[in-house]
Amino acid sequence: MNSIDSGRHSTTALRILGRSSSLFTRVPLIFAEELGIRYELEPIYDMTATDPNAYGGSPALKLPSLRRGESLLFGSQNICRALAELSCTALRIAWPEDLRDDLSRNAHELVWHAMGAQVQLVFGTIVGKLPADNVYFAKARAGFDNSLRWLDRHAAQILGVLPARDFSLFEVALFCLIEHMSFRDTLPVEPYPSLVRFSEGFAVRPSARHTVYRFDASPAG
Repeated sequence: MNSIDSGRHSTTALRILGRSSSLFTRVPLIFAEELGIRYELEPIYDMTATDPNAYGGSPALKLPSLRRGESLLFGSQNICRALAELSCTALRIAWPEDLRDDLSRNAHELVWHAMGAQVQLVFGTIVGKLPADNVYFAKARAGFDNSLRWLDRHAAQILGVLPARDFSLFEVALFCLIEHMSFRDTLPVEPYPSLVRFSEGFAVRPSARHTVYRFDASPAG
């Protein structure tokens, strides 16, 4: 079980269905840690399964999901919002709808595009062992790199125009992405020095240290 402080909020742990190795799972895990929400991570072991039951009931065969009693909520952003609604803290969170300029709105779009592109590359070329030079993956890699270069070029300006906050969905997602690039070998991080500096700064937060990427050990061995 994970939490910042098991006594601060509800004594009933929520269950987050996902993977410790997943960047889309890590985003709500960091939110839970920042907000002091008690949670348990329920690992999803086989990402090649095509039965919704293997994903806790998600019809899209995707992760993460949040289970609260009989309720099941799908998707990283939905889970982050639900956690914020449950929290008793006064932390200020900057959400996508708080962004008022094209630059920060584009930044949010591109970081989520890059997250999806990385998953596409990992699942297709590493898990599925499909040819990396296939046009489908070549285009995904080019769009991934282009997005990161744009984010790296504008990083200081983007972070400077975000609303007053304790943290933001954009920053959490960007951190999870950059760290995942080193965890899962898709693109090297060296061409994006501004993003690396940002990631190194965010990594000192307790929420980041408590959610380090790792592969969940299957109970079947």
